[in-house]
Amino acid sequence: MAGRRRGARSGRGWDAAPPRATSASTGTGGRSRRGRARTDADGGAVSADEWEWPEGAAPADPESDRAASGQGGFPARGQGGFPARGGGGDEQPRDEAEVAREICLRQLAVRPRTRAELAKALVKRGISDETAAEVLDRYDEVGMIDDAAFARAWVSSRHHGRGLARRALANELRQRGVAGDTVSEALDDLDDDTEAATARALVDRKLRVTTGSPESVYRRLVGMLARKGYPAGLAYRVVKDALAAQSAEAAEFADGVDPDALADQET
Repeated sequence: MAGRRRGARSGRGWDAAPPRATSASTGTGGRSRRGRARTDADGGAVSADEWEWPEGAAPADPESDRAASGQGGFPARGQGGFPARGGGGDEQPRDEAEVAREICLRQLAVRPRTRAELAKALVKRGISDETAAEVLDRYDEVGMIDDAAFARAWVSSRHHGRGLARRALANELRQRGVAGDTVSEALDDLDDDTEAATARALVDRKLRVTTGSPESVYRRLVGMLARKGYPAGLAYRVVKDALAAQSAEAAEFADGVDPDALADQET
């Protein structure tokens, strides 16, 4: 037809030209900003809580390797059947065991892991149970996985760093897949005297910045120790002794407190 260029697109339907990227979706040079969102890093326990290394190194989230493995937890190129970068699409998929080892190494590079934590990470990335067991058994043999050492380090770090009691520490270790007998062995070094001394240090530190009537301060401090896993009887006694040494008014209130009776009410 006259005046119409041969091969021009109609602008509608399947052969329509794709829309140009707008300034809202592109960055410098027209590059897309999609995928630049900060990837989230696992789960609070420790979360819930942060790992407090004795050496002072800050822990990372157990899922911090998601950025390395691909957005949204999907395998990156060269993993899980994806061809490696630098070649065409006809390259052979990588061996599953090799992918599993790399996943474990990235996890262990962040902080020590239990066998259960590594097994969970492998399952999330589609590694078969047979391959996962083979890789984890090998890591057990060479000492790269050691639940007993992990439990001892966890107890030391979390007790001295956060003041957690044995009950709270046992719950955290069980949540990470540590066996019950291994948990008990790790807690053997944390005796009653050590636990009581840590509780008193926590109360003394908190007492310096806590205001209010002796009764309200007493309740808050007991609640703080309870959240950290201390038994009710120990919490009541430690707080009573701390208040008795603070002031005459607090000491008068503390004289009327019966820790054993209060502990019996909790049971």
